[in-house]
Amino acid sequence: MTGNHFIAKPSHHSLIHNRWMQLVFGIVCMAMIANLQYGWTLFVNPINAKYHWGKAAIQVSFTIFVLVETWLVPVEGYLVDRFGPRPVIAVGGVLAAIGWLMNAYADSLMGFYVAAVISGVGAGCVYGTAVGNALKWFPDKRGLAAGLTAAGFGAGAALTVIPIANMIHSSGYEYTFQFFGVAQGLIIFILALLLIRPTAPKGVQVSQRVASVKRDYSTSAMLKTSVFWVIYVLFVAVAAGGLMATAQIQPIAADYGIAKIPITTIFGSTLPLLTLVLSIDSLCNGFTRPVTGFISDLIGRENTMLVVFIGEGLALLGLMNYGHDPMMFLIFAPMVFLFWGEIFSIFPAICADTFGIKNAAGNAGALYTAKGTASLIVPIASVLSKGGNWNRVFLLSALIAIAAGLAAKFILAPMRARFIHEANQTHT
Repeated sequence: MTGNHFIAKPSHHSLIHNRWMQLVFGIVCMAMIANLQYGWTLFVNPINAKYHWGKAAIQVSFTIFVLVETWLVPVEGYLVDRFGPRPVIAVGGVLAAIGWLMNAYADSLMGFYVAAVISGVGAGCVYGTAVGNALKWFPDKRGLAAGLTAAGFGAGAALTVIPIANMIHSSGYEYTFQFFGVAQGLIIFILALLLIRPTAPKGVQVSQRVASVKRDYSTSAMLKTSVFWVIYVLFVAVAAGGLMATAQIQPIAADYGIAKIPITTIFGSTLPLLTLVLSIDSLCNGFTRPVTGFISDLIGRENTMLVVFIGEGLALLGLMNYGHDPMMFLIFAPMVFLFWGEIFSIFPAICADTFGIKNAAGNAGALYTAKGTASLIVPIASVLSKGGNWNRVFLLSALIAIAAGLAAKFILAPMRARFIHEANQTHT
């Protein structure tokens, strides 16, 4: 151990047993499930063009996927805490592949809905396991480790958005579902075989800048505390605005009349504005997770929330006021994702800080259901934006994000400090 840094000692002196390599395995697995959420928007129009069910009905699949992916994570986290990561992620890879293969052959809305359930369970298995593992392997760098892991989910789609879009155009959405479904599922399954149960490092020094509890709470005990529900509400509030952007970015660009405007990149290639924005959005969404996680390790969770949540609100207001201009859309849409992606690193970290590391996967999974709760708000965007008027959506989301930032600093911070102080006194 050097300073605040713990160096894992592999039990078999192999690279696989190194905690950083285990973190890399988790990150790659997360990247392989990213398209299940972030690539979905590319399939909506082709599916609607074939079956004419209406975008709203097709988008129900997105909501179902997010609900299943998030609300079952506590169960999957419980299984990880008890049986280790390998079997849970292996099953997740198989289910993720099956879900997309079903999408390729579905010829009814119910077929897509069932596929969303299956792929949602698969994605939840991978997500909950990878994040829980990161928290356990790196109690000294929780924000950074959770951020790097979540970055795989945020940025994983960035590498494949353009290939998926091109394959849909050249080979049809059905073949695209088949190819990427099998490829992604196979990679997850192989990496699952290399995962090992995290070993609890002894004597790790956690930064004094981050308040943390010295006892471990079970998920049921955690759910009985008021501080958990304050954290949960803040997660829901900020997640809702980002999910609206994730699910609706294509119709927003279409309603603004700028989706197909050709943009020449710095590399000399020319892409439709929407395709380029989706790639940049994914990169920003992934980049912010380890960066803000690392910053929160240094300056504290709530201080980081204050800055980033308010930044999210300002980005949404910028998109509302200037988004009709293609260049401004190209700036403010990625900024929304830049400030939004932070929640997927800081919230798991603050959960482990507050309720302990032993049951970190199950506890973080329970908190992660806030994303599913937030997804229920996404359809409201379609109601508020009737006629192509997205201003009400942006204004509401911005006000909620700014209020959440202020609440994190002036309500959650003192409340959590009291909770940790009392818990540590009881523990000693």
